[in-house]
Amino acid sequence: MSRRPAFPGMGGMNMQQMMKQAKKLQEQMAQEQEQITAQEFTGKSADDMVVATFTGDRKLKAISIKEDAIDPDDPDMLEDLIIDAVNKGLTQIDQATQSSLGKYTKGLM
Repeated sequence: MSRRPAFPGMGGMNMQQMMKQAKKLQEQMAQEQEQITAQEFTGKSADDMVVATFTGDRKLKAISIKEDAIDPDDPDMLEDLIIDAVNKGLTQIDQATQSSLGKYTKGLM
């Protein structure tokens, strides 16, 4: 009589149960990723001088720059404001992704 060995640490699950569980998790992760992608994330520099808007898949959708931020004698300031707004927007996406999908990868890293 051929009997499949039990996988230690799997709580007595057989391979078919494990595959169903994996498929279910994969579907849940895809659904949550779609929800993140559908959202917009906004990064703002100091005093909202520069506002960068991203889609959840990390694409820059819009950037607005207040007139006060444009000083021809100080282009470095505008560059810093843009970098700050962009980085804050990307950080929001990363945090939302980690919050939503991190539960699936907990303990794997």
